[in-house]
Amino acid sequence: MATGEVVKDSDRDTRELNIPVDEEYASSTNDGIQQFAYSDSRKIGITGAVFLILNKMIGTGIFSTPSAIFAATGSVGVSIILWIVGGILTFCGLSVFLEFGLAIPLSGGEKNYLERVYRHPRYLASCVLASQMILLGFSSGNSLAFGRYILAASGSKEGDGWTARGIAIACITFAVGLHSTLPKWGLRLVNVLGIFKVVILVFIVFSGFAAISGRLLVPPPGNFNNAFAIEVTENYGGQGAYGYATALLQIIYSYKGWENANYVLGELKDPRRTLSIAAPIAIGGVTILYVLANVAYFAAISKDDLATSEVLVAGLFFRNVFGDSAAARALPAFVALSNLGNVLAVSFAHARLNQEFGKEALLPYGKFWASIKPFNAPAAALFLHWLVTVIILVAPPAGPAYNFIVNLYTYPGSWINGFVAAGLIYLHFKKSENWTSPWHTYLPITALYLLANIFLAIVPFIPPNGDWNAEGYPYFVFPVVGVGVLILGGIYWVCWSKIWPAIGGYRIEAHRIVEDDGKEVVRYRKIKTR
Repeated sequence: MATGEVVKDSDRDTRELNIPVDEEYASSTNDGIQQFAYSDSRKIGITGAVFLILNKMIGTGIFSTPSAIFAATGSVGVSIILWIVGGILTFCGLSVFLEFGLAIPLSGGEKNYLERVYRHPRYLASCVLASQMILLGFSSGNSLAFGRYILAASGSKEGDGWTARGIAIACITFAVGLHSTLPKWGLRLVNVLGIFKVVILVFIVFSGFAAISGRLLVPPPGNFNNAFAIEVTENYGGQGAYGYATALLQIIYSYKGWENANYVLGELKDPRRTLSIAAPIAIGGVTILYVLANVAYFAAISKDDLATSEVLVAGLFFRNVFGDSAAARALPAFVALSNLGNVLAVSFAHARLNQEFGKEALLPYGKFWASIKPFNAPAAALFLHWLVTVIILVAPPAGPAYNFIVNLYTYPGSWINGFVAAGLIYLHFKKSENWTSPWHTYLPITALYLLANIFLAIVPFIPPNGDWNAEGYPYFVFPVVGVGVLILGGIYWVCWSKIWPAIGGYRIEAHRIVEDDGKEVVRYRKIKTR
């Protein structure tokens, strides 16, 4: 077993994160010390934080998920409204995370927020989150889309087969290898690709304006005639409440990444100021671009083609607007580079969260997973992210896998975010918690975010209208697996906190001290339990 504490003399809320256990030091022996300090040249400013968020938000989703969203709803107008709703929910979530993040300016995101609220049983919330983030916090969806778009650029019609998955494995391997050995260059590439993918989205938006004015190489689809009609055909519509829930999950996936900077707060320059400026800029810009990009897709692609295009929505859009020339076929390669930027941003942030679990000794061999040797980067935590991503890529049978991977990645986050929102409401009303933050989220905003996550957590269990195996697997697979992974975190907590200490006769404690200059020291101690 392992436990931990965080102490920072100048930060009361940080000091209250965990209950101190100094009385146990007398019976302990020093089992190792690790220091975590990043030079100012390695720390991330406002511009870097904006692009860190942009790169995770703008990835596969906006170039791929509009197909599944329209297929689920069967309505052009409803699809666009859902994208606007997704933006509103993202801003609600941002407000909740800003309040927590500005009060607890440490890397780790939800881990710190859940620990602050759900302190009993101690570390249960952290173990559940660790199970979700390690087992399901992968980059498989974006890596697979990278492979599909590379194949599309080469003229191949192959789907989610082994060729695409092999390219996907090469993509995640490159990202993890770069962050592990050349961390500065990894962040520089994140920034460059962040600019690049914004340019691509703006290009799609203006091409959509041209399509609306009639400049198309295919007959105008006329999708905006009676746009709010809900149609049911063989290819789209008729999925009921389940369809709307999965559509919103796909949209949440496309917006996901707005919380990216919260995972690396310990590596931001002046984290409170940087986060409060960078996050709203990035999310506001992305929301506008997402809605306009969907308008562009509907202006250029017929409903049947859109519903059956799967991952390659942007590729089909380019073909309808620019034809089938070599230059037009090269455009999907640009989308692939956007996917690469997302993989780089996700692997960078999620590895930091894996590292936090190692620092707390929540993982076996915590010192190893927390290490930043030899290149002052969390290579071991990055390897863990790589391993899970590759397993998820090769595990599904040959055939369509993208929608399943996306839903599996997104769904458990609804439970976690719901508990974060409920925790903030509790802190506001429980005066004895002495909760203060430079940012305040009003109750209606937190309540809306909570209710939306409850909806997304429950409705996927409701059977869809029509075929229960329309995607090639039973509709309930991803919610059952998602909840199962969260329950597995609870089982791990029982083993970690009760069974293993009883068998081994000791536990490992991680005592963390964050100094005023931002340097973090973690002391590992072996504590006898009998």
